[in-house]
Amino acid sequence: MIPKYIDIHAHVNFKVFEEDHDIVTRRALDNDTWFFNVGTQIDTSREAMRMAHRYEDGVFAVVGLHPIHTDASYHDKQELGEEGIEFTSRGEAFDKEAYRELLKDPKVVAIGECGLDYFHTEEKSIAKQKKTFIEQIELANEVGKPLMIHVRNNYEDESRNAYVDILEILKKHAKVKGVVHFFEGSLEDANNFIKIGFMISFTGAITYPSRKNKRNCDYEEIISNIPLDMILTDTDSPYLAPVPHRGKRNEPLYVKEIVKRIAEIKSLPEVEVAKAIIANAKKLFLIPSLSSDRVDI
Repeated sequence: MIPKYIDIHAHVNFKVFEEDHDIVTRRALDNDTWFFNVGTQIDTSREAMRMAHRYEDGVFAVVGLHPIHTDASYHDKQELGEEGIEFTSRGEAFDKEAYRELLKDPKVVAIGECGLDYFHTEEKSIAKQKKTFIEQIELANEVGKPLMIHVRNNYEDESRNAYVDILEILKKHAKVKGVVHFFEGSLEDANNFIKIGFMISFTGAITYPSRKNKRNCDYEEIISNIPLDMILTDTDSPYLAPVPHRGKRNEPLYVKEIVKRIAEIKSLPEVEVAKAIIANAKKLFLIPSLSSDRVDI
């Protein structure tokens, strides 16, 4: 099967899908949609890898330690959005050897999600996030696999900017490329990442009413002005379901709504955008079975 769409960042490996993950996965695959399950700590990373092997093709894994899991912390629905599920992170130290072992698997295509999350702004926590992020970059350099970047600011605290700090760290340490998933920065931020070879991935948030006043993120401006060959799509399932599914649990099948919106903003045929995104994913993640030749939608 050659896909029409690709979701480069989903969490069908999370417990919220425990009872129906196979149904959700097959629904995507049966509709020509491939996706990556992304780990956020060692157990969800291992589950992402295991799930990838349950299917002949179309499901891949990304393994890594999310910045919010570097410290013990509580995360509530308000923080995580309308589809958020409350949870407590136990805190995890990055075990380079354990992740290196996972990265030997051919179905593991990237390292992440890793990066910086400034929603919680304690100095000690941020220092630990930066250290862990650099360790994962160093491992990516070693194994030659791209980075799946998570970045979030605290929009009530302008004293720190995670986009600026991540860019500085990548320039100093990264020898590999990657993608900034769930992008919600400015056009300047997007262009700065593109200049160093990092792609930009958009979620269902681009189908929502503008949040420019809150987050200084004008998706129409950004998508209109960055090159199509640097754009990817992700659902971040189970969060951020796009219109017309907003308010429901998100799933990889819905990535087509994100492609549709990008095509509308760029005034391009949907088939052209879908084909370009497949080609971009193939280029970045080096997946031999991923072809950009499919043109029918």
